[in-house]
Amino acid sequence: MYGIIGKMVAVPGTREQLISILLVNAAAMPGCLSYIIARDPADPDALWISEVWVDQASHAASLSLPEVQEAIRQGRPLIVGFGERFITEPVGGHGLVTPSF
Repeated sequence: MYGIIGKMVAVPGTREQLISILLVNAAAMPGCLSYIIARDPADPDALWISEVWVDQASHAASLSLPEVQEAIRQGRPLIVGFGERFITEPVGGHGLVTPSF
């Protein structure tokens, strides 16, 4: 499995709008086992995105999906920047949809 945890910083006052955009088609990404958006309680403009994918290729392929491209188009003006980003190798846990190979 392939995991990403990253911080995204919204234009002040637009975090909720950005969250809505990012969640619209979150369940429609082939190979995505988990996609979680979380508010950063210490920063009113920041959010954390945690993703788990079957593999890195599935994540890369998702970036060309029309739904994802539209979310990027709508969200880009609301993003000030990005913070920390971590690549992980998920092994399981509660709530993680595990693939049945």
